[in-house]
Amino acid sequence: MALHRRQLLQAAVGAGVLSAAWPLARDLGPQAAYAAAAALGASWDPAPFTLGVASGDPLPTSVVLWTRLAPDPLADVQPLPDIVQVDWTVATDAAMTNVVASGSVAASVLLGHSLHVVVEGLTPGQRYHYRFRALGQYSRVGRTRTAPVGSVNLVRFASLNCQNYQSGEYPGMRDIAADTDLDFVVHLGDYVYEGSELGTAYTLADYRRLHALYKGDPLLRDVHAAHPFFLTWDDHEVVNDYSGSRGAASFVARRAAAYQGWYEHLPLRLEGSDSALPDPRIYRHRQWGDLLELVILDLRQYRTEQNLTGGSILGATQKQWVKDRVAQRSGGWHCWVNSIFLSQQRNPDGGYLFTDQWDGFRAERTELLTYAQQQGIADFVTITGDWHSAFVQDVRPDFDNLAAPVIGTEFVAHSTTSGAYSASWNAANGPRLGQVNPHLQYFEGNRYGYDLYEVTPQRWTTRQRVVSDRANPNATVSTLTSWHVDRGRAGAYEDPATKGSAAQYRRNP
Repeated sequence: MALHRRQLLQAAVGAGVLSAAWPLARDLGPQAAYAAAAALGASWDPAPFTLGVASGDPLPTSVVLWTRLAPDPLADVQPLPDIVQVDWTVATDAAMTNVVASGSVAASVLLGHSLHVVVEGLTPGQRYHYRFRALGQYSRVGRTRTAPVGSVNLVRFASLNCQNYQSGEYPGMRDIAADTDLDFVVHLGDYVYEGSELGTAYTLADYRRLHALYKGDPLLRDVHAAHPFFLTWDDHEVVNDYSGSRGAASFVARRAAAYQGWYEHLPLRLEGSDSALPDPRIYRHRQWGDLLELVILDLRQYRTEQNLTGGSILGATQKQWVKDRVAQRSGGWHCWVNSIFLSQQRNPDGGYLFTDQWDGFRAERTELLTYAQQQGIADFVTITGDWHSAFVQDVRPDFDNLAAPVIGTEFVAHSTTSGAYSASWNAANGPRLGQVNPHLQYFEGNRYGYDLYEVTPQRWTTRQRVVSDRANPNATVSTLTSWHVDRGRAGAYEDPATKGSAAQYRRNP
């Protein structure tokens, strides 16, 4: 039986020959790097569109189309002219015969020959197909859609997070890509992991090679080609647990390189222009008709150090922006796209489990959630990544006050691949977490996958989709459990049909 990439890397570690298995090892030549990548299952689309195509940030009449020219994806420097002209086409059919928009743009070496084409003049709520052409070659055809306007009866979307390449395969992405009724995908952060056993990304060239290796996963390229994405970041896009922009000159340069590498490889619509680099504004809100508002947060770029009096995870400008979004919210579901734990997470042994989360900024959390309560917030859901395990939690303005009303629900999704606590830790500590965190309804930490959301004017449903084996790219995918929130009634409840599924804690089994 063939070894999959997680097993192959573990075997290499055990044998003390990891440098022969990790494609980004600094001492590998080009031929050895590509051989190592192939052994891990990496492959790329035909040059120059090796990294595939993607779309993102759909508005009612506009969407962003992305690609990057990289004929030698693992190289520090691409064998291309400084400027390459690239044609793009949008059509209503996959055969690209009914063309509705087209143009030509310059891909510059300054942004790694990446493109972010903002296509305007499209029809709201319409599915489209697109492709690029450069150097006499066509890219694959991608599929996207624009946001609807007015009355919407259903939105279906998925979330992904924490997809450490070294930790496993991406079978859940195959499942998402095949779902033709999905409207979009939300990525909650940790798209790449900056470190490896053989070195860490520090320079722009390092981050470009890292992103290019991840895009060597065909299932990742497929899911980007299938659906538009909304994205935010967490810490590993730069370095574990970093805070804000302060630090040594070497860190500031590293953060700038990481931000640019992230932007160059994803379908981002910046709130400004390319000149916003190296400090892009990525917090934004997006509307899906009258049904759903996404408030996409940036919980890294503006934060202070944790556990400071007067500390902030949002920064003053973003905090006021969030308050404005709460006060001016639409009449539909109000959803925060939140990269790290919002709810309180007390440690059964005392204190808090991790203050890198919102727990390190408790005064600001209480201020913000109290403001939301005072504004009469309703139909409030937060979707969260980072923890590598699934949680369902009541959101209260003050988590230490059980008399405080429940104003919303937080759904924390399983990671795509990134390792969680051991099964024994989960079994021993799941009930203890429930004892000291009375807002916790559910915890399951032994599985990997993604969350699927089905939202109607009457009800929000979250389905935990899990893979049978994260080490197998052909693993099956199934629904572990489903949770509902009824419109006009804060708090989630589990679907009776899934209450018998495995978990390490349920408040109401």
